[in-house]
Amino acid sequence: QVQLVESGGGLVQAGGSLRLSCAASGRTFSTYRMGWFRQAPGKEREFVAGIDRTGSNIYYAESVKGRVTISRDNAKNTVYLQMNSLKPEDTAVYFCAADVRGRYDSTQGYGYWGQGTQVTVSS
Repeated sequence: QVQLVESGGGLVQAGGSLRLSCAASGRTFSTYRMGWFRQAPGKEREFVAGIDRTGSNIYYAESVKGRVTISRDNAKNTVYLQMNSLKPEDTAVYFCAADVRGRYDSTQGYGYWGQGTQVTVSS
């Protein structure tokens, strides 16, 4: 079992950057595949990025590709989401998620979720 806590959200102007962090509890972080999702008001939760156990394989949603970088530090039990060139449509609550198997780009591929961190991009 793993517990996840996101941080780093906030209010930023369009074109700005934010770095989200997700700290995981437990000593088995390196066994989990990790993902970032986001949910805007009135919309379904959607995939943003995913990373395998070692960071060797990374996946991005088309809507963020080229603007977002996912990474992880297994020594610190942390996964990051660096977001650049932010747009108002990136405004959402961002969640990190973990599991040992399943599709990277589906919410059903993850059994563990954090509480989320709000990202607001002003125009």
